[in-house]
Amino acid sequence: MKSPKRIFALAVLSAACAVSLRAHADECRLPSAPSKIPDGSTATQQEMITAMETIKQYNSDVQTYLKCLNFEARQNQLAPGDQTSLHNAAVSELTQVAAKFNRQVRTFKARHG
Repeated sequence: MKSPKRIFALAVLSAACAVSLRAHADECRLPSAPSKIPDGSTATQQEMITAMETIKQYNSDVQTYLKCLNFEARQNQLAPGDQTSLHNAAVSELTQVAAKFNRQVRTFKARHG
């Protein structure tokens, strides 16, 4: 027979684990896309370089987010369908930002030869 203290301790431990898992699940946050992509027809070389660095960091942050989603799904904290939807939305946004930046890079390069 288990003592009331032991049962209480197990209940507290279970609650702590549940809170810990939920806290981890809350850590998966889609990073914000860069708010501004410079206009290639007027941007300086330094503005384009800074934007490229920002895009690279955004890409890295999205990759970290996707790994977090994958981890949550493996821990049964996220349904497979939800993981797929969130993954696809993040990749779609990243693709759009990269395409917009690449258009501006082509414009910049056309201007500078």
